[in-house]
Amino acid sequence: MPRPLLIFHVVHILLWTFLVSAYSTLSDDSLHAIPGPGDDFNIKTGKLLAPILRPRVPGSPGSAAVLNHFVDFFKTSLPQWQISFQNSTSKTPATGDRQIPFVNMIAARDPPWSRQGDVGRLTLVAHYDSKLSPEGFIGATDSAAPCAMLMHAARSVDDALTRKWSAMQAKGVGKDARLGVEEQQGIQIIFLDGEEAFVSWTNEDSLYGARSLAADMEGSTYAALSTYKNAISSISLFVLLDLLGAKNPRVPSYFPTTHWAYRHMATLEKRFRSLSLFKSASNHPSKVKPVKASSSKAPKSASTAKPKGGKKSRKPPKVSRQDTPFLPDSDKQGKNFYPLGMVQDDHIPFLARGVEVLHIIPTPFPREWHHMTDNGENLDLDACADWAILVTAFVGEWMGLDGYFEDGSKASGRRNLDGDGEAMISKTEL
Repeated sequence: MPRPLLIFHVVHILLWTFLVSAYSTLSDDSLHAIPGPGDDFNIKTGKLLAPILRPRVPGSPGSAAVLNHFVDFFKTSLPQWQISFQNSTSKTPATGDRQIPFVNMIAARDPPWSRQGDVGRLTLVAHYDSKLSPEGFIGATDSAAPCAMLMHAARSVDDALTRKWSAMQAKGVGKDARLGVEEQQGIQIIFLDGEEAFVSWTNEDSLYGARSLAADMEGSTYAALSTYKNAISSISLFVLLDLLGAKNPRVPSYFPTTHWAYRHMATLEKRFRSLSLFKSASNHPSKVKPVKASSSKAPKSASTAKPKGGKKSRKPPKVSRQDTPFLPDSDKQGKNFYPLGMVQDDHIPFLARGVEVLHIIPTPFPREWHHMTDNGENLDLDACADWAILVTAFVGEWMGLDGYFEDGSKASGRRNLDGDGEAMISKTEL
């Protein structure tokens, strides 16, 4: 008779294989329907980003204020998301015997028929703390902007989730216990505390919140006969955002086991660029200068004829060769992956427990990294907006939301509901 642990691992592999095959593509219409953050990313008055652009050292008033900002956002704008907290304390090299509090916040939304232990969750993560020194350090890319991107993604998919799950219920999904993995997929967003070292990066002086949460999730055993053994095994994919918001980022693919997910996100980026929806791209309407139509007397074809009244026309939008992709490693081969060549970050305690990780962090790091210049004024807000819609689209494909970003009448009928580095380095070593 197989051991229970072996059975659990077999089930985990089968679930992961299903998730890879169940990933669905968003149509161009759905990509067009994804909203950008607009003024909510204004560094002075933006409802999402501005309140995070302040020092956020763990245990400080600034940290509490930002945490309250997250709570208020979900309670007022996304009331169907369930909020929970995971607390811990620890001594640090900078504070001696004084215990510093660390508070992780989790916001989750699951299908209305789901039962704890049976729902797997796409998990989006960013840390919200900032460094102790230099004094007054803000950390706009590290990681205020990534937190705002996750807030935008949650808000942007919320109505689509409601439409999809309501349509599924109308088809009878959830009325009996025979539910597939796709019907049991939820989403959670985790804002982690205590990522930064207080003095210098070591295994003990870093990742305070992540280490505590991973251990806690591993120890939270679900009821017998549940699909998942514990909270950490129910993480379908751990998508960690860090150091985003600078101009021209280059994010490699770090892990061969999640390269397929990286490729899906990279494909979405290419499609956004081809549709002229990336604000940082040279073919975005805001970047294409209007020019007067040619006054040449040479014969004109229908495609080059001057508009009536001499009105201005726009140059055909094309992606410039000078545009560099955020995610350039789509064609990376297995031999080019280095299992130990990764950036140490909040994913480490989860990776050590078998969680699949998609790490979205640029290499090289932004030039403002860990300097006082990592502030709102040095963010590239076009890149921030692009990351926000890209993460939203990735969530939309993972959660099968094609057609549901639009009004329900437009979405009807589109969806079939009847079927079932060679050395490890730390962030302070680059």
